[in-house]
Amino acid sequence: MAEVAQQLHTIKDYIRWTYSQFNHHKLFFGHGTDNAWDEAVHLVLGSLHLPWDFEPAMLDARVTHDEAIVILSHVEKRCIDRVPLAYLLEEAWFAGLPFHVDHRVLVPRSPIAELIEKQFEPWLPQEPGRILDLCTGSGCIGIASAYAFPYARVDLADISEQALSVAQENVARHHLDDQVIIYQSDLFEDLPRDGYDLILSNPPYVDAEDLSAMPEEYQHEPPLGLGSGDDGLDITRRILRDAPDYMNEHGVLICEVGNSEFALQEAYPDVPFMWLDFENGGQGVFMLTREQLLQYGELFDD
Repeated sequence: MAEVAQQLHTIKDYIRWTYSQFNHHKLFFGHGTDNAWDEAVHLVLGSLHLPWDFEPAMLDARVTHDEAIVILSHVEKRCIDRVPLAYLLEEAWFAGLPFHVDHRVLVPRSPIAELIEKQFEPWLPQEPGRILDLCTGSGCIGIASAYAFPYARVDLADISEQALSVAQENVARHHLDDQVIIYQSDLFEDLPRDGYDLILSNPPYVDAEDLSAMPEEYQHEPPLGLGSGDDGLDITRRILRDAPDYMNEHGVLICEVGNSEFALQEAYPDVPFMWLDFENGGQGVFMLTREQLLQYGELFDD
């Protein structure tokens, strides 16, 4: 690596070289970017603490020796160890907001971000006053929702004490301590039954077969946040069963199940899941009202 540093000089040089390294090592991209070029730009600029939209003329600025060491170290860990870039930079963006992330939480990537940015139009009957982000991880979904609905109280819940430590950092980072409350809870077990207008959840939903076949990058994420039984629905079944008890009369549940969408439809063919569409890509997110959850509650009790 020292030899490489002697041959590279400008920011532009490092971006080009990083891009070549990513292509050579045939990395998987799925933790914030979907191609080698964007990730190379992100790695180099992030390593230099530069914004993505900085002045293009600065691409010809020279990189210092200490800066080069940081970039080269990140490239090596990304290519050889397959560490997701968000963990290397300890930051990920979600719904246009920055979040601290590390190995204690999944890297934010849910398409629910698009729904938040549109304030869930046209799916909510009225602006929510109480929101729950269940299986919150880094807190990104709940915190972004707090921005979207500044007069709503937002609760973040997760079973992992380590994940909630990260979520607390992000609540403080965004100065939302007066609006956002954190609960350590196994799903609904230790939550107040105050009646949520909106429950959002990106729970573990990867089935056993997919979990064993996932690219190496995913092995750096906490297993607790990924796997959910043979068909990927162990956690989702519990959410469907218990959610109505924590919702108000007109409450709405929006839940992501990713590739387990097909298993869910097969398990409950009579349930009218509303599968939401995304302009920016993504799938496997459904919506059900409290009324629907109660109507089909006997199926979820099995």
